Amino acid sequence: MQQQLHRGAAMMQHREEALGASWDDLKLFLACAKYKSFRNAAEELGQTSTTLMRRIDRLEESIGCKLFLRDQSGLTLSDEGTAMIADVAHMERHAFNVFRRASRSSNDTAGTVRIAVTEGPGNFWILPRLIDFQKTYRKIAVDLRCAMEQADVARLESDIAIQLEPPTNPDLIVAKLGRLHIYPFVSKEYETLYGVPATLAELKNHRIVKQTAPQVDDTAYARILGLTSLEGIVAIKTNSSVGALYAVERGAGIGFLPTVSIALGASLVAVDLGVSHHADLWLTYHKEFRASERHKIVVEWLKKIFDPKTYPCFRDEFIHPDALVPMMTAARDGFGLTGYVAATPV
Repeated sequence: MQQQLHRGAAMMQHREEALGASWDDLKLFLACAKYKSFRNAAEELGQTSTTLMRRIDRLEESIGCKLFLRDQSGLTLSDEGTAMIADVAHMERHAFNVFRRASRSSNDTAGTVRIAVTEGPGNFWILPRLIDFQKTYRKIAVDLRCAMEQADVARLESDIAIQLEPPTNPDLIVAKLGRLHIYPFVSKEYETLYGVPATLAELKNHRIVKQTAPQVDDTAYARILGLTSLEGIVAIKTNSSVGALYAVERGAGIGFLPTVSIALGASLVAVDLGVSHHADLWLTYHKEFRASERHKIVVEWLKKIFDPKTYPCFRDEFIHPDALVPMMTAARDGFGLTGYVAATPV
């Protein structure tokens, strides 16, 4: 009888310790499961690997089981970790919903709306129009994040995102905004000094400005050009779409840019090689924000400024850059865009 009482007390103590597991530690568990590495997860979270390992050790001790199998290749979920991760992810989704509801608790149009968008459309398409938007909706503060890293709307990294890949989370609302048509361009100076290739075979005598960044298909250049490698023809490689555009405008080489670049006044020459590429723009936000007036206003505004009927550069069908110029007067009017800031790179 005494032994049973001791066993029962021990089990109760273990349950209390498990219930005392920190929610912060559970979030770290999710990050480690996502990145499959203490080092990668620590870099993303802004912590040291040692601190992260210690926190996971503490969590495993508190719940009485190993969550990860650890080896030189990284982290693999144990059977217990696999059984646990769905429940923790479910807890996280509910926690995010609490914050989302709090952020749109008022139907007033006053408040902040966070938008995450790829660098080019954010800087050169949304931002100029955002100034006029503010004149109408002065109580809405727009927090615009322009970066190639994709924001996770479901995890509250942003309220609204415009990205190059549609998310699959069923809690998110997804709408296609339009399509960016990617085409080779050079500066007029480059054309004068070096000419332009008339065929893909002539590319070996020229140099390419190449963007390498998240959401950009790193294999697209070679695949579109029908080459096994770009070795020897890449002049400049950059993770910045702004930098890529600037380099092309300054005559560094041939760059693949959205066709809207030339339509907005950038001093560029289209290079007709018989190849083009496209990338769709997807707008996404959490379904909880359907009840928020200010979020609805911003979503409808974004759909309006990317409307392919008004701005032909975003149509699904390809329009040659030269033909776009007379069609895009509405896109240029009132924004005073000149030089390399006139374009809209990916």
